[in-house]
Amino acid sequence: MATAFHKAAALFLAAILAGAPATEACTRAVYLGPEGRVLTGRSFDWSAPITSNLWVFPRGMERDGRAGPRSVAWTSRYGSLVVSGYDISTVDGLNEAGLAANLLWLADAEYPGDDGTTPRMSLSIWAQYFLDNFATVAEAVDHLRANPFDAVTGEVPAMPGRMTTVHLSLSDATGDSAILEWIDGELMIHHGRDHRVMTNEPRYEDQLAVRAYWDRVNPREFLPGTSRATDRFVRASFYIDAVQQSADPRIAAAATMSVIRNASTPWGISVPGQPNLATTRWRVVADQTDRLFYAESALSPNVFWVDLKRLDFSEGAPPMKLDLGVDMSRILSGEVSGQFVAADPFGFEPAE
Repeated sequence: MATAFHKAAALFLAAILAGAPATEACTRAVYLGPEGRVLTGRSFDWSAPITSNLWVFPRGMERDGRAGPRSVAWTSRYGSLVVSGYDISTVDGLNEAGLAANLLWLADAEYPGDDGTTPRMSLSIWAQYFLDNFATVAEAVDHLRANPFDAVTGEVPAMPGRMTTVHLSLSDATGDSAILEWIDGELMIHHGRDHRVMTNEPRYEDQLAVRAYWDRVNPREFLPGTSRATDRFVRASFYIDAVQQSADPRIAAAATMSVIRNASTPWGISVPGQPNLATTRWRVVADQTDRLFYAESALSPNVFWVDLKRLDFSEGAPPMKLDLGVDMSRILSGEVSGQFVAADPFGFEPAE
């Protein structure tokens, strides 16, 4: 019988020797600093230009799962600051209670068919559902186990015939994490503080096996350096603890952003025969302790941030938008909460 180490070695060698399926490459990592300091950073890697704006959604918004007559319905309990994908979905965000959600590509995802009974939800609003409803990861996971629903996919915008396949990470101000994946039509939940790093492939179970292999290698002597997801996973897993650990919010944010930059793919990079490598278009870091949200475009020389404590999340407040343009190319610097303007909220893409 193969040992866990042998399985990990086989997965690692397969990642090196075989071309991966065409996917988009993203990385997510959670920084657990002294005195309870928690931050979550992620890169967004995509093969084509994408509109990603910042939105403020107040409490009390009426929502539904955008998946037909059995869609899950709810009223938002928490206000949130979110990053949109094409202004038809939520791909990242932080709510006022400190819960962060990060949507990453997963080629292995496979969603259930319609059984005619189970409530349903479009992937476009999947991340928003958790930001709207929960303060902690444990609360979200307990609710999900007691109130299951099926996720429903749809076509990627501007890519006819290509269906969306994603997985979702959650983290909260206590440092807890969960990874949610649909594998062979079943929802897999990996819950615990140790699930701090995630990339877009392979399925999370296999990512953990790859990490087990690399735990036997001295990372200060050698780390894998390509832009493949498995290599980025190993680097981020090491560096998120190796960088300076600080309770100072500025240093902690800089440390987290530096890890995400290290796991990024350079602008315009392309490797023959490796369609899974995609340019990093933007990076964000959520400080869940102080409710700060940092953003950085690969096309901009500056980092800017939003102090969620300066936003109006009260029920009845208008949704607000910070227009950032394609690939967040608008140049901003410093704290920008005062630059949001009232706007009609975008419509979440209905599922097929």
